[in-house]
Amino acid sequence: MAWTDNLPAVRGKLLLNEPLGPYTWFRVGGAADALFIPADADDLADFLKALPESVPVTVIGVGSNLIVRDGGVEGVVIRLAGRAWGQVTADGDTVTAGAGALDSMVARASAKAGIAGLEFYAGIPGSIGGALTMNAGCYGSETKDVLVSAWGLNRRGERVELSLADFGYTYRHSNAPADIIWIEATYRGTPDAPEAVAARIQEITERREKTQPIREKTGGSTFKNPDGHSSWKLVDDAGWRGKLHAVTGGGAKFSELHSNFMINPGEATAADIEGLGEAVRADVLEKTGVQLNWEIRRIGRK
Repeated sequence: MAWTDNLPAVRGKLLLNEPLGPYTWFRVGGAADALFIPADADDLADFLKALPESVPVTVIGVGSNLIVRDGGVEGVVIRLAGRAWGQVTADGDTVTAGAGALDSMVARASAKAGIAGLEFYAGIPGSIGGALTMNAGCYGSETKDVLVSAWGLNRRGERVELSLADFGYTYRHSNAPADIIWIEATYRGTPDAPEAVAARIQEITERREKTQPIREKTGGSTFKNPDGHSSWKLVDDAGWRGKLHAVTGGGAKFSELHSNFMINPGEATAADIEGLGEAVRADVLEKTGVQLNWEIRRIGRK
């Protein structure tokens, strides 16, 4: 009997052989063996406790910085989506946000509450769970600058609480246990006039719209910035801006607007997109001796 024939009962949605492309910004990729969208934290905890430990578990958010490979994803993919996961509240100088809350929603909620420091989240096209995992940041600020603590569930469904120091954050990296599924985070900012915070958020939003291909099928920043270098410039100088690259489909390319953003012009496969990234990494390394490291997460079978 296959493990999918004996899955735990849930209150949320549990879908077998569910295509994951529609859940990502690139709109490519294969199916999950099973996709679980839990109703709430208790539903998720009960599911994890009952799920055999031999079944792999992968967590995705809004899919803004993700490539799902064409062969699909083994085991259970968990997606935290819906009202239960996106609550944002403010109290004094602190903001508490569910892992499924969009980063931009958290920025706007902080502005409404007159809390400064979280404006940079308006420039990150993801959700809080991903921000916690990778120390997301932009325009000179990072998650580590405002995070107080967060809690989540480990693979056994047990609650785990971490303070900022426990994350061991460095640039786009966390030392927190990789199996934690984040549920909620608490941030601390500084008091400021709501209109002043909102104005800075508006500036970030306008800057992003002018410099990034946000209306394309993209995955955000492709590569981390190497020490002393800008990834976009390395890609640009190597001649890859706007150059179509195909492996198995219609091809992918780096945006003409921002050469650290890959886009799917329409008929790309996951192999096209990941293949483009790997081709650029190899070319930049050969030409400059600089190693580009992925910022986009890649999951699944090739």
